[in-house]
Amino acid sequence: MQPSAPPDAASAASLILASTSPYRRELLARLRLPFAVVSPQVDETPLPDESPATLSERLALAKALAVALRYPQALVLGSDQVADLDGQPIGKPGTHERAVQQLRAMRGRSVVFRTALAACRASDGFQRLDRADVVVRFRELSDAEIETYLRIEQPYDCAGSAKCETLGITLLAAIDSDDPTALVGLPLIRTAEMLRGAGLDPLAAVQR
Repeated sequence: MQPSAPPDAASAASLILASTSPYRRELLARLRLPFAVVSPQVDETPLPDESPATLSERLALAKALAVALRYPQALVLGSDQVADLDGQPIGKPGTHERAVQQLRAMRGRSVVFRTALAACRASDGFQRLDRADVVVRFRELSDAEIETYLRIEQPYDCAGSAKCETLGITLLAAIDSDDPTALVGLPLIRTAEMLRGAGLDPLAAVQR
């Protein structure tokens, strides 16, 4: 089974992931449903005084809606993750220098990774929005540990620079969540619930 379809096959897909993230693509593929991947092309700039929780929800819904309008027959999933440190959003670092700053700011602290998920289908007006919060406590990291981790992983496309599914797990002291895959970028418990609500039950599809 192919986990995703090329862009020119999106018009025939019943499920579309509105994301360019390879991490979300790998997670959704675990549910064994065929899906297409389409870039939502949404401006992710935070609004003035926008909280991390509101930002993640707004962007997840905007991504899903942007693609759903182009493919109205498909169920479209959009997701967004924002790291929240004392109410301040921490996004993808993009550069080594910014990643160092982020990890220095988070060491010894608890950070809430807010991962929002939206599901939209334009043809029948189906729309759902939910959010899975993951509380992550970072160890008291030394500068040398931060540099070693960044040199090996280069997690510059990950919110908060913490790539927990690989070596980033060594940065952490504890994780608290009711939907642990949310920390990687797509809350699969909530995703499966939304899919069932839209008539796309992963277990029923596997039996066919």
